[in-house]
Amino acid sequence: MNPKTGKLRIIVGGLVGQFPLGGVAWDYFHYVLGLHELGHEVIYHEDTWVWPYDPVQQMPVDKPDYTVNFLSNFFSTYAPALSDRWHYVLLHETHYGMTGEQFADFAKTADIFLNVSGACFIPEELSAQCVKVFLDTDPGYNQIMLAEKFSWAENVQRWAELVSRHDRHFTYAENMYRPDCRVPRGDFDWKTTRCVVTLPQWSKIRSAPPPAFSPMTTVMTWDWFKGPVVYEGVQYETKVVEYEKFHDLPKRSGIPLALAVGGLKTPHERIHGDGWQLLNAHETTLTPQSYQSLIRGSAGEWSVAKNIYVAMRTGWFSCRTACYLAAGRPAVVQDTGWSKFIPSGVGVVAFGTMDEALAGLKSVWGNLPKHRAAAYEIAREFLAPDRVLTKLIQDI
Repeated sequence: MNPKTGKLRIIVGGLVGQFPLGGVAWDYFHYVLGLHELGHEVIYHEDTWVWPYDPVQQMPVDKPDYTVNFLSNFFSTYAPALSDRWHYVLLHETHYGMTGEQFADFAKTADIFLNVSGACFIPEELSAQCVKVFLDTDPGYNQIMLAEKFSWAENVQRWAELVSRHDRHFTYAENMYRPDCRVPRGDFDWKTTRCVVTLPQWSKIRSAPPPAFSPMTTVMTWDWFKGPVVYEGVQYETKVVEYEKFHDLPKRSGIPLALAVGGLKTPHERIHGDGWQLLNAHETTLTPQSYQSLIRGSAGEWSVAKNIYVAMRTGWFSCRTACYLAAGRPAVVQDTGWSKFIPSGVGVVAFGTMDEALAGLKSVWGNLPKHRAAAYEIAREFLAPDRVLTKLIQDI
């Protein structure tokens, strides 16, 4: 800590280099940007021991050229002051951005290592005074995995041991300690938090109304877990199961709805037949700029959540939805229990049933200017760095 200012030295760990895509970048880099905005000394660090994915070739590669350019371009575009404050390590060996020596010098005096999603190995250079924080962004799934350690899950025992080596454990399961939440607590003293979004990077979109007749949009992946996720006799699923409950919503609502759906087994013809506009998921999610362009061209967001988030009543709130709100784009999104903590009704609307989804869409569509203004206010009051990260640091 800087004794004169009281500001901290913080390392944020993530996996953007492993998956250099637009939405992934915003999920993790909002922490870096937000902590910097609050005046802390912050660097981004990534050491996952995994080959990077090249989204252009759509395959893992052994040369990180795309990843390195992606990381460099993000900071030079959105946070020039952090252009030399990132550190990517290929297979725990080759350093990019900061040198290994520069990173080690920072790590030795760091106050907090914030391991978002638990993606990174814990840096060996940290001092004993540095607080190591595991931030669970996939609630329900992670806690079940820690409890059951399914044989189909690769390196699950090593991952569980890594989680246990952290000093603090936070989760997006904001409903964790309410009686209706089914997330197992296990051996950890979970503290709750929610996603964060910075506002300046979305201000230009917020100031521009969406084009006429723009659809409500979202991004989703058509996939399944690698094996059965079962806890206390109940099997939990991905987002596909929840989508099926609302598959004909466009026909029922008469409101233009669009999906950017990724996944090799996506049933595009059936989805289109149900009335959805289909966007090119690869193009819209490729870069931070294209991700912003998707939101800029949207009237707002409509989306389901993963079945495991909904069925376990986690209270999880979407990082993607936070971006829509910061951009002044209202959202009608499935309730996981989040409506207990973020007010629903104007700007962001929770739904659980088809009737609630229809009512929410009609409310937003009937007065877009009102809901656009309220969307930003929700982001300002409940998701901005001074609201989320200040409390997170106090709790740490």
